[in-house]
Amino acid sequence: MSDIKRVTAPYEGIPFKGWDETAPIPAPLKLHRCIVKPEWTDYNGHMSESIYLLVMGDHSDAFFRFFGIDEAYRSTGFSLYTIETRIHNYRECSEGDEIEFSLTLLDLDQKRLHIFHEMHNAKTGDLLATGEQLLMHVDMNAGKSAVLPDDLYHRLSQILKAHAGLPKPKTVGTVLGIRR
Repeated sequence: MSDIKRVTAPYEGIPFKGWDETAPIPAPLKLHRCIVKPEWTDYNGHMSESIYLLVMGDHSDAFFRFFGIDEAYRSTGFSLYTIETRIHNYRECSEGDEIEFSLTLLDLDQKRLHIFHEMHNAKTGDLLATGEQLLMHVDMNAGKSAVLPDDLYHRLSQILKAHAGLPKPKTVGTVLGIRR
């Protein structure tokens, strides 16, 4: 079993840096950039579709650390789990391309977060993909949803307020299917 490696996120081990109530909150948040690795490409020479979710997950992980969920928090038995994800692919990216991300908090309640990622080519600015996710705060020991602690809910409320003026992305909540 020791030969088996698990997926690790680039932000693992990086602790929450604290929250400054007076600091402006960027709208949208831009917390992650990366370069497309050779092992991320497929037989078409482009980044494989599963990697789109991987790198958006890395961006989510950076977001979690931005408002206070890190290894120390998860060691208390609580975390965020993904309930649903929808990715829209617009353009390919290839080995060596630098990609950058933005994240908007679309909605929030006591247990759930609705977030939206945009993934762009850092050089050209082209929109490569978007990702919409619904996340649930979970008590991992009980195996069920749990109310967010007041401090996290407050920080997320501040982010939501800062993002309230952003336009709603066109693909949010769209139905999958063939249009006729």
